Amino acid sequence: MTQDELKQAVAKAAFAYIEPRLEKDTVLGIGTGSTANLFIDCLAPVSGRISATVASSESSADRLRSHGIPVYDLNTVDQVDFYIDGADESNHALQLIKGGGAALTREKIVTAVAGEFICIADESKLVHTLGDFPLPVEVIPMARSHVARELVKLGGSPVYREGVVTDNGNVILDVFNFPIPQPLATEAAINGITGVVTNGLFALKPADVLLLGTADGVKTLFAQ
Repeated sequence: MTQDELKQAVAKAAFAYIEPRLEKDTVLGIGTGSTANLFIDCLAPVSGRISATVASSESSADRLRSHGIPVYDLNTVDQVDFYIDGADESNHALQLIKGGGAALTREKIVTAVAGEFICIADESKLVHTLGDFPLPVEVIPMARSHVARELVKLGGSPVYREGVVTDNGNVILDVFNFPIPQPLATEAAINGITGVVTNGLFALKPADVLLLGTADGVKTLFAQ
């Protein structure tokens, strides 16, 4: 199977996972990226059963609305029952690197309030140690150089993602050459740098379940 076919398979599996649990007051949190887009498209046939969604980016919100699915501001809903999103990397503890699409801050906010975080990814994203994928860090623009120097002190090689402005009006530093054997400590350390909004490590609140597309079908993984 191609990577696109694996993504399509996990999007369909995520829909099958939540569809029996959809109630009239269910609120879905929807992530950002190519796999999340495929999941959004799977929701189109049942759009009438979805009373509310919260999106982690403007692009996802636009795609949901194109299917007639209502999108709300997070501040206007009482809860998010399920959050469905992809990942750039996952380890076997379901700690993730996210943010390749520059939506990491809003993704992390929705994750924080979600009852269940369902990650959908193809098998290439499952790794032993996080860090082959460069770690995105969202930064207040005036602090970019300061944060970059601090990231160098932590052992990384930060690169400014030129031409990218987040939905929050900030910039992204991608940290290369940065193996992450201790994701919990690394997430906290980077978030402690003045000028950092947040970083793309989802370790303090990892995924609850990982639906992983493989050549042998979609596997359902829980944290080890």
